[in-house]
Amino acid sequence: MRLHLIRHGQTDWNAIRRIQGQTDSSLNELGRQQARQLAAILDHYEFDQVYCSSSLRTRQTAEQLFSHRQLPVTYLDTLREIDLGPWEGLLYAEIEQSDPNRFDHFFNAPHLFQLEGAENYRQLQHRATTAIEEIRRKHSGEEIAVVSHGALIKSLLNHLEGKPLAQLWDPPLMHNCSHTIIEFNQDGSSEILKTL
Repeated sequence: MRLHLIRHGQTDWNAIRRIQGQTDSSLNELGRQQARQLAAILDHYEFDQVYCSSSLRTRQTAEQLFSHRQLPVTYLDTLREIDLGPWEGLLYAEIEQSDPNRFDHFFNAPHLFQLEGAENYRQLQHRATTAIEEIRRKHSGEEIAVVSHGALIKSLLNHLEGKPLAQLWDPPLMHNCSHTIIEFNQDGSSEILKTL
């Protein structure tokens, strides 16, 4: 199976560095443009199925990417972004001032990040890998697109590469509408073919 992991396009909250997590926000004009540009690239692939986070920004991205095709789309809560609970809606700059230790853990020591009322990265990674494993079991030999979120995609790649959670934010960066292709082999192994 080949899996195409796609991050959603830019939102106004991305642009001003407001924490989204599982809170809904809409694509802005740049985000819609990013999705249209990626759609032209994805036209070279024959997809069998699209899976999409149930968040508004991913649903809007998937619509821009695939609305001209007759493709089945399944929306899953398990593909949503990390749940950041009490931080959602705040600016990163506000958290850096009010909670500098957790802010530092969030970006520089993800294996240590803990926030009451929120997911940690280990929980996110478990959710991501479980969701993708279920998709992989259902679609052996197929070409599958998954539209999701930056931290979820990074946590999955971190797991597939066998890296410690402390290295979650190592390059490459998952920019808005990033596109990563993973090939899963019959023996269960996987290979990251490219990240754009």
